[in-house]
Amino acid sequence: MYHTCMISKPTPTHIGGQAVLEGVMMRGKTHWVVSVRRPDDQIVSTTKPLPSWAKRWKFMRWPLVRGMVALAEALTLGIGALSFSAQESSDEDIEIGTKEMVITMIIGFALALGLFFALPVFLTRFSHNMVDVLVPAKSWEKTILLNVVEGGIRLLIFFGYLVLVSRLKDIRRVFEYHGAEHKTIHAFEHGVEMVPEKIDEFSTLHVRCGTSFLLVVMVISIFIFALLGTPPSILTRIGLRFLVLPFVAGISYEIIKFAGRHENTKLVKIIMSPGLALQRLTTRPPSRDQIEVAVASLKDLLVVEGESEGS
Repeated sequence: MYHTCMISKPTPTHIGGQAVLEGVMMRGKTHWVVSVRRPDDQIVSTTKPLPSWAKRWKFMRWPLVRGMVALAEALTLGIGALSFSAQESSDEDIEIGTKEMVITMIIGFALALGLFFALPVFLTRFSHNMVDVLVPAKSWEKTILLNVVEGGIRLLIFFGYLVLVSRLKDIRRVFEYHGAEHKTIHAFEHGVEMVPEKIDEFSTLHVRCGTSFLLVVMVISIFIFALLGTPPSILTRIGLRFLVLPFVAGISYEIIKFAGRHENTKLVKIIMSPGLALQRLTTRPPSRDQIEVAVASLKDLLVVEGESEGS
């Protein structure tokens, strides 16, 4: 909950972020900054320009398409941010090249697709007999019911995964930096001085969080996948889901973007409340030292983009 002394209506900002190993990445309109706390307690940062894909091709700024582009850019930035944080946060002198990070991200992405999209399709086939009893005819009602079952399985796997990883010590540290990122962006949106003592009063939950985005993807996929029917081949069903997934991501991006601009309206609060509740798993209250890292990242970003610090 927000502190009672704070402004009730924040000014929405374009700034987003991501937690990394012992640090925070902040992303603006033209640049992104990663700040990491080294083992010697020093905070180091790197600043780089954002990819200019949307500037080169106008169609990449179209609704739905821009969501797919944003997802691709986020994956690209994630590789660079994690690579920098892994090198700077370790006591050991290690070199993690872009090639290694790309391979790791590809493997992780493939595992995520298998766990959250392919596995539910396989598990849903065991419910076919039950669905045949409830809806014996081959009709659109049966298609919808099967997709609802598949979506429910997908959500259960997603929730179970978050509960499991949230118990890991190293992941909890990342989730604390995730909370620091959210608190800092909240404070900036409210025009509060960028000092840890004041920032710490804000919530760790934010409507534009990637966790909320993933939940929206899971829900929207139920409706979109229902339009694909129920092909007899499981491999065909999985393949079709992978093909339309970018479209699902595009729709989800537009919903999150709209919610970010209207987060104080009653309807948006109701719609986004499940995503905010889910963030209680992916964020943790940060220490003041962790907030300092998030502030360092935001301040460097504001300087390079020529903005004020919101204080």
